[in-house]
Amino acid sequence: MVCPHLAYRKTNGDRSFAEARAFCTVVDEFVQPMRADICNDRFALDHAAHCEIYRGHEEGEE
Repeated sequence: MVCPHLAYRKTNGDRSFAEARAFCTVVDEFVQPMRADICNDRFALDHAAHCEIYRGHEEGEE
């Protein structure tokens, strides 16, 4: 299951990108590709177990 807080965006304000980039809606910023791997549960990773941003949000620590 993909993290519900992950979005892919091709723009950032007045900047546009050739390829969509991973964007975390919890921290309101673009994230590194390795973080997106966690968000997408790739390589036996699980966003609910391995992402401190997701866990903090779910626990109300934003």
